[in-house]
Amino acid sequence: MPSGTDATAITTRTRLRLLQRLAAAAPALPPAVVWFHARALRQALARDDGFTLRSASSPRQVAVLLGLARGRRRVVELGTATGWTAAALVLADPERRVVSCDPVVQPNRERYLDLLRAPDRARLTLLAVDGADAAADGVAEGPVDLLFVDSSHTRDATLQEWHAWRPRLAPGALVVFDDHGHPDFPGVAEAVAELGLSGWREAGMFVWQGPGPE
Repeated sequence: MPSGTDATAITTRTRLRLLQRLAAAAPALPPAVVWFHARALRQALARDDGFTLRSASSPRQVAVLLGLARGRRRVVELGTATGWTAAALVLADPERRVVSCDPVVQPNRERYLDLLRAPDRARLTLLAVDGADAAADGVAEGPVDLLFVDSSHTRDATLQEWHAWRPRLAPGALVVFDDHGHPDFPGVAEAVAELGLSGWREAGMFVWQGPGPE
């Protein structure tokens, strides 16, 4: 989801719905991810952190993304927000390294990431840069196995990010565009259509897989 900051009182009904969503997705998530999400959710509810509760990927989306990421050790996320998805990607694989990029540093981000153990936090690199600019040489070590695009959601920025990162992708890499088809963010689907990408939609995300090694 796009970056921003605000705080809105969280109703009892909303609190219950968020807890139910986590409980429903828990069987499909690694235990470490469930534990992180539960503690982060508790903090967000205690702070009435409406931005995070609206912008963070749902537990079901996270479960789908982690399934796509299975076996992929070099991951780049464009759009950190408050870090819940980046933390989940790190926790799901002890050998995975994640680079997450966002020019806007959210106020509560470090509070949530402090929930990670030091060895896990060390495998997450945060960069305060735009998604396209982050593709500069040296930002991510080696070819990227999975690129998760969840940044500005505009057509032009999505196109720029694709063209910047395409040469950095490993053979058979996945590119996952969040909020594809979302009525509030038509730019994502517009960019995918303009690029002529073939793939599939799952849990509100569009997935493209690059060709394998020759």
